[in-house]
Amino acid sequence: MSERRFVNPSQPQTLYMATILCYWDAVAGLLFGVATTSALLAVFTIAGLAAGGYGIANEKRWGYGLAVIAAVVQVLGLIAFGGSDVIKFPLLLNLFFDGALVALLLHPMSRDYQRIWFR
Repeated sequence: MSERRFVNPSQPQTLYMATILCYWDAVAGLLFGVATTSALLAVFTIAGLAAGGYGIANEKRWGYGLAVIAAVVQVLGLIAFGGSDVIKFPLLLNLFFDGALVALLLHPMSRDYQRIWFR
């Protein structure tokens, strides 16, 4: 695979959707900010999700690992930032999509595919 791509529709549905959500969360983080307690964590989350999505689309192990770490940091940062308000409407929607990204990345189909095919 010599060509570089931003999405890879030949991957399982879970990884394909996780790639799109990584890009979506990175763009939304740039435009609207990331709910976290540290500016450094916000920058890491945005850069990690964008680079992780690109790495996943190009079947790189580092991309998968980076996306998982950035997605988990994003969920933990949201919970730390929101506290008990995370179950109320504006933050609940963020938690839903961020949790969905973690679930898609850690789904057994995604893990098996990256373990077998990623370099």
